[in-house]
Amino acid sequence: MSLLQLQNLTKRFGGLVAVDDVSFEVPQGAIVGLIGPNGAGKTTVFNLITGNYRPDQGDILFEGRSIRKLPTHKIVALGIARTFQTIRLFPKMSVLENVLAGCHCRTHAGAVAAMLRLPFQKREEAAALAEAHAELAFTGIEHYADQVAENLSYGNQRLLEVARALASRPRFIILDEPAGGMNDFETAALIRIIRRIRERGITVLLIEHDMNLVMEACEHLVVLENGANIAEGTPAQIQADERVIEAYLGVEED
Repeated sequence: MSLLQLQNLTKRFGGLVAVDDVSFEVPQGAIVGLIGPNGAGKTTVFNLITGNYRPDQGDILFEGRSIRKLPTHKIVALGIARTFQTIRLFPKMSVLENVLAGCHCRTHAGAVAAMLRLPFQKREEAAALAEAHAELAFTGIEHYADQVAENLSYGNQRLLEVARALASRPRFIILDEPAGGMNDFETAALIRIIRRIRERGITVLLIEHDMNLVMEACEHLVVLENGANIAEGTPAQIQADERVIEAYLGVEED
């Protein structure tokens, strides 16, 4: 069953067509990669899914329900989380506090309950702390919990973004270049984390320029060029597709 469906999605910025009639599906429980040359429209597609942009045409269905007009916080509440190509942490807050921010969308106690320290607020706070520590342990950075987020290495800041996204208890997670700034050892660890995310029942859609990661982690790939679909299939099929080779490498003129 398809968890996410993009139907003839189009987004324009003035005279520029950033996403041009894009359609694809993400099956529930899959790891799907969205790839293409720089400027192909990949991050714009992500921003359309998560409500940061509104499509000019087409529709976005999550579990069969249109989400194209929903605000970002309601999309998160449905179970869609993301990381960003440009890291967006709270740099002066601790690592643990950053992950707790991801828990916020699942808490219910208001300001009055917090000020009065009511029993249910205390229980909710304790549960959020436990969950935040669990996600830090899952991503392998729990020993940095008390450090200020901006002091982490670039690769560990990427993992912190993943931990924060997981703390919102998503059913669908969108990873925008999660291996950016990582060395080979860190990238190999990230591949294991992505697979373990899927083992938790969370569907994964990712953009990544590291083709080794994409080919190893993903089961299905969608390729964009100039905002439009040019290919779709398994990693082996995509590696052999002449349109994809031309998009990435170009062709020699006669």
